[in-house]
Amino acid sequence: MSDSNSADTTARHSLTLFSALAVRKALDEVVLPAFTRDSGVSVIPVFDPTVQLVRQIDAGTPFDVMIGVTDSFFPLAERGLVDLDTRTAIARTGVGLAVPPGTAHPDISTRDALVTTLRAARSVAYSRTGASGLYFAGLLRDLGIADEINARATVIEKGFIAEAVVDGRADIAIQQLSELLFVPRADIVGPLPEEVQHYSQFSAIVSTRTARSAGAAAARSLLAHLRGPLAAEAYTRTLLDPVTTY
Repeated sequence: MSDSNSADTTARHSLTLFSALAVRKALDEVVLPAFTRDSGVSVIPVFDPTVQLVRQIDAGTPFDVMIGVTDSFFPLAERGLVDLDTRTAIARTGVGLAVPPGTAHPDISTRDALVTTLRAARSVAYSRTGASGLYFAGLLRDLGIADEINARATVIEKGFIAEAVVDGRADIAIQQLSELLFVPRADIVGPLPEEVQHYSQFSAIVSTRTARSAGAAAARSLLAHLRGPLAAEAYTRTLLDPVTTY
């Protein structure tokens, strides 16, 4: 078999998926195994915050499908790296707060209650590059408490932030609700109050290279699966809201 035929076979029977962390639990546990079982196409996932995924793409790392914060696709499309016509909204999630296991749940029912809780914390953990961390850093500035909280904050480059409340580095963790679930020993208090809540919408998109290759049909099949009823159930169980419209 020639090298070109081998490449086409690989494109048809495996896909490289760049995916944001927020949907990882649903994908790992349900969505991707079901897709491979039903289609015969294996999926090689790479999970990272959207910002990190974009950096990899800009560095030339090849991928077939990306799941990320929807707004991140437009600059990529302008550079000819993704096919905007394939953009498919799949889910959204809000930002939540977690505390160490067995700890009394603080009051976060209102904006003022959240401010009081954050000020009382020994250390607040959040991400430096994740969508929730970028939003929270801005929220602290908007609330007028950025200097006070950041003076003792535990700022983590990326990953599952609730690990910091389990290992003792912090007593509050801020991250998207679906990501807090990845640390089962942490206690999720709940979402931030609606008046300061921020929802991140996640969509899937096909790379321009793949859209023009023998792997296009498999990639579009994956997009349809990510929008299907089984995936919607998995999103709901992992504190994501399935999205059906833009």
